[in-house]
Amino acid sequence: MSMAGPPVTVLGEDECWSLLSSLSLGRFVTCLDGRPEIFPVNFVTQRPTVLFRTAEGTKLFGAATHPFVAFEADYHDAELTYGWSVIVKGRAHVLSTSAEIGEAERAHLRPWTATQKLRYVRVNASEITGRRFKFGPEPDHAVVYD
Repeated sequence: MSMAGPPVTVLGEDECWSLLSSLSLGRFVTCLDGRPEIFPVNFVTQRPTVLFRTAEGTKLFGAATHPFVAFEADYHDAELTYGWSVIVKGRAHVLSTSAEIGEAERAHLRPWTATQKLRYVRVNASEITGRRFKFGPEPDHAVVYD
């Protein structure tokens, strides 16, 4: 990939959703007791939402008690020439009705680990932002004299 052009590009909403939907592992971010907590989760997108499964525990408690959350996923190529990062901010909702759970089950989202993850959490995006990065050496520092 050529290094021409800016090293960081802001992505539009459609490209953010497209890139996010190309992955299946991201990070769910919530706040408990005034401290940020970050959890890796496998997920699917159902625009404008991110859906993941979880068991009873910290992720579920965080989603239920502090619903303003963030979700992040990123990628870089094997040669480390470029990468991107997408961040979703929104409100988490623990699915509880049979209609909500039925819709979630149609996404065929399966746990990666050999554990039961019986609860679904949907993050309804209020904001999605992203950046594409071109990796390379740091530019020369300008010399400033007083």
